[in-house]
Amino acid sequence: MDSFDNYEKDIKFPPLIEQYERKIYDLRQLIEISKGLNSTLDYNILIDSILLTCMGQLQLMNAGIFLVKGLGGDKFSLHRNYKGFDLDHSVDYSFPIDSSLIRYIENEYRCYTYNEIIQKIDERCADIISRLKPDLIVPLQSKGEINGFIVLGDRINQSSFNESEVEYIMNIGSLAGIAINNARLYEMATTDMLTRLKIHHYFQTMLVDEINRSVKFDRPLSMIMADIDHFKQFNDTYGHLAGDEVLRKVSYVIRENIRLIDMAARYGGEEFAVILPRTDINEALIVAERIRTSIESLQVDFNNKTLNVTISVGVAQFDSLIDPDKQSLIERADRALYVSKSDGRNRVSFL
Repeated sequence: MDSFDNYEKDIKFPPLIEQYERKIYDLRQLIEISKGLNSTLDYNILIDSILLTCMGQLQLMNAGIFLVKGLGGDKFSLHRNYKGFDLDHSVDYSFPIDSSLIRYIENEYRCYTYNEIIQKIDERCADIISRLKPDLIVPLQSKGEINGFIVLGDRINQSSFNESEVEYIMNIGSLAGIAINNARLYEMATTDMLTRLKIHHYFQTMLVDEINRSVKFDRPLSMIMADIDHFKQFNDTYGHLAGDEVLRKVSYVIRENIRLIDMAARYGGEEFAVILPRTDINEALIVAERIRTSIESLQVDFNNKTLNVTISVGVAQFDSLIDPDKQSLIERADRALYVSKSDGRNRVSFL
């Protein structure tokens, strides 16, 4: 009998040990993933980290993530950092927050296959999902609410996801949902809600960081100061709601004309500041002129009236020989802005 018991142990224990070793390995991996996802509050860096983690851990050729675009948005849109998908850029890859897809996946927090979900959603949602044709859709949630979802495409080895891999994906999704919520809260705390630009204090902090990086790595750094021309007239003539609409539209144009690594802030009132890392004065002038001309052609519709807007712009490049601190760089950009104002407005100047 003893020999039979030993035989059973030899048969059953090694696979069981392997199973537990795999569990331990997965848990260690999840701890490292959690550390990585919570090491940044920068939204774009976080999205890249989530997608690359999914692709690396699961051997995927493509992955994307749908999130609410902007604070207070009303739809989930495919984030621009998607990986591997061949998209038709004439298509709007987005879903209203009350769409049939969202309603379906919020009923039960689990992974969904393409074949399963395509039969449960309306025609418009099905059209978008069929263009991506993901193997799995992984909901993201925080505090019991869906705050996005990941779409995972083809695997490199063309194999299907097994049960333990699906569980592992859900764990990654849980960590990603919490990290996204934390980044969203941080974004809310550092963003001016009217203009969707960064607040003054955040701008000051980031400028110090970028100056330090510029000195350490010997990279150029420039900044833009801009001011809406005759802004008081909008408030006095059409009211403060008109002024708010002008601020929103001008801010939108500024955001659309800078890179992801740049940072635009509402400096105060109707004045804006833009930090341009790795950008010399000549490149900064091109950006500034692009913003100025885009705003000059902007038409702001308010109460059946069309309001025309212009801005004056000042540009300066950081120079460690003449800029002992951030304040010196800000003052030079501000003096350049004053030159534009003095010379007739709606122009770009530099110092």
